[in-house]
Amino acid sequence: MTAEPMTPAPRMARATSSASRLRVQKIGFGLLGLLAALTVLPIIAVVVYMIVQGAPAISWEFLTGFPREGMRAGGIWPAIVGTFFLTLGTAIFAVPLGIGAAIYLSEYASENRWTRLIRIAIINLAGIPSVVYGLFGMGLFVLFLNFGTSILAGSLTLSIMTLPVIISTTEEALRAVPQSFRVVSISLGGTRWQTIWRIVLPQSLPGILTGVILGLERAAGETAPILFTVAAFFLPRLPHSPLDATMALPYHLFVISTQVPGMPVQIQYGTALVLLAFVLSMNIIATVIRSRARKRRQW
Repeated sequence: MTAEPMTPAPRMARATSSASRLRVQKIGFGLLGLLAALTVLPIIAVVVYMIVQGAPAISWEFLTGFPREGMRAGGIWPAIVGTFFLTLGTAIFAVPLGIGAAIYLSEYASENRWTRLIRIAIINLAGIPSVVYGLFGMGLFVLFLNFGTSILAGSLTLSIMTLPVIISTTEEALRAVPQSFRVVSISLGGTRWQTIWRIVLPQSLPGILTGVILGLERAAGETAPILFTVAAFFLPRLPHSPLDATMALPYHLFVISTQVPGMPVQIQYGTALVLLAFVLSMNIIATVIRSRARKRRQW
């Protein structure tokens, strides 16, 4: 039997249906593009406004000088150095502990109610306001352990605050590595730790770096935790040990914006611009390392 030729009516119905789907698809893509623009444009506007307002204050003296005249003149070098030390201290304490906890939860711990409770606790810790971490750090590190208001107390407080982000993102990155990689490594005689160290961690490095940078960026820009544990209102000198207090860019920006009358607006926006550049530089470094790691990834 031969098939009957398709009549014009079904052909027209199919063409109309295809055109309708194409039109809906274009509308959907247009709405997505509009939403993306509504998200990105305010961010670009804020950055441009900060550059316009803060660029006149940027100079060599502003970046390398010490504050004077009640912070109305001079530079912000102690705040830059203090922010760097706090970020470095946070990385020293939080990154190894966070990655180690993620490795245990992903590679060693069995799936039971205790591991589920631990994951729920980690998620809940990520949502706690930073001021609560500041009060906890003051009670534990400043008063109980007698570290005083110091870089050590501030770094430990910021480390506790960033741990949930690092643990969650690192665990997801480890779980994203195909299970076949582990099976092949173990079948060739590798131990579980050799498999993790030589196969799983290198393959999951881009995702791990993303979590680490997200956590450290939050630590670099937080004000409340360092307000209780480390930040000094006015300290025109550099710290000499981890037990010294220090100035920091977030708290310095808060002080000159709210507590110092007659502060020039250019200095406020210049400080904010330096903090933004500090965070963006961390992003750029992480992006370069992440892109190189992705090129070596085998899946």
